[in-house]
Amino acid sequence: MCASLPGKRDLPASQYNLDTYWGRVRQSAEIADPRTLFVSNAGLEHAKSLVSAYKQGHVQSMTPELWRAKKIVDSTLHPDTGQPVFLPFRMSCFVISNLIVTAGMLTPGLKTTGTLLWQITNQSLNVAINSANANKSTPLPTSTMVKSYFLAVSASCTVALGLNALVPRLKRFSPSTKTILTRLVPFAAVASAGALNVFLMRGEEIRKGIDVFPSLTPSQKAELEEKGKDVESLGKSKKAATIAVAETALSRVLNATPIMVIPPLILVRLQRTEWLKRRPRLVLPVNLGLILTTSIFALPLALGAFPQRQAIKAGRLEREIAEQVGAEGMVEFNRGI
Repeated sequence: MCASLPGKRDLPASQYNLDTYWGRVRQSAEIADPRTLFVSNAGLEHAKSLVSAYKQGHVQSMTPELWRAKKIVDSTLHPDTGQPVFLPFRMSCFVISNLIVTAGMLTPGLKTTGTLLWQITNQSLNVAINSANANKSTPLPTSTMVKSYFLAVSASCTVALGLNALVPRLKRFSPSTKTILTRLVPFAAVASAGALNVFLMRGEEIRKGIDVFPSLTPSQKAELEEKGKDVESLGKSKKAATIAVAETALSRVLNATPIMVIPPLILVRLQRTEWLKRRPRLVLPVNLGLILTTSIFALPLALGAFPQRQAIKAGRLEREIAEQVGAEGMVEFNRGI
């Protein structure tokens, strides 16, 4: 990301208003844009030089070209190391990387072995993405990552197999309702494992707290930039960490909802049509098309649910934080991903 490039001057967080839901949706669409995957090494170096020129004060204002350069840098480089993230694990490759795995989990009539293999594959991909984008300044211990992986795999497989065994025994529901519930089993498995994974991976934050900063006006931020100073932390807050982790866990559920709910429900309806009954070989490509379309258009809607930089009243946090800015004063913290 841009933070890893030389220069003390910060770029604007976004060209959209991140205080509004639709502003965050538009920003999420920028981050997840797969077109940045096709930028050459020369294009990346050019984008880095433009961003560095702004951070060092050689360029005074943001231009369309500079916004595009920021987009390329943010979607390609790791914020701590400044090195490109391995391509399949970038956020801009999320739709493509998850397409086959999601299609596998949503395959109609999947047996026990297939269910287990696809759930394990999904959690393995999640671990790879989390590891590639993790904070390198405070690396997560390998033991914690391994423990989190196996618990998430256990949770997703248990939920998937348990619900697959339970749904056929529901006598009060019609066969069509049971079919719909069966198609939604992968969503329940992925959502529960995803939420659990967040709490396991970030449990240390809840125990020790995360840094909280005063919410500054644009003029105050500009004054600090002129002096070459950074915003100082007000201290660590366990309550802020609990909010951040809980919102992130909920966002994982929201992220999975459109991709794993909309396509199977549409596919159930399509499989009842004479057109698809006569063409059973088209079920897989139709399923892939539904997942791809939903991912492209619905993913930004889910990603924009919560702001990355959360601002709340200090009175909701620990007393020592509130005493520094007043109970009605606003403070900020990074929610994380």
